[in-house]
Amino acid sequence: MAEAFLYDKKIEIDKPPRAKPPKQLAVIDQTGCTGCEACISFCPVDCIEIVPGPVYRDFMKLVEVDLERCIGCQLCARYCPWETIDMWGYEEGLALAPEKTVRSLIYDYDPETMHEAAEARVRPDDASAAPAP
Repeated sequence: MAEAFLYDKKIEIDKPPRAKPPKQLAVIDQTGCTGCEACISFCPVDCIEIVPGPVYRDFMKLVEVDLERCIGCQLCARYCPWETIDMWGYEEGLALAPEKTVRSLIYDYDPETMHEAAEARVRPDDASAAPAP
């Protein structure tokens, strides 16, 4: 399983890993996510995390699935009021996640492989690029 997981870095979160890879993974299209956190309450393995907003860290927060812990139960996708969570086959989900991610807390994605919406995001170490409030 380690070879299939192609991300450079994963921020370690003190939660247990899943027993085996699922048949499918939940992938959140963060360009449509409102940060309502409805999916968090339905996740039975607590693998959905709150992510800072793409421009202002404390404003318009998003959510992200920890792909290494997702069990593919479909509950988050079923109950997302904005229909921004899709279920994908395991390999396809791993490949699509960086394209759908605007801001990641869990994975250190390469911005060049991310969705166009990621081009507008401001990195935490580049506060000078943030627009004036």
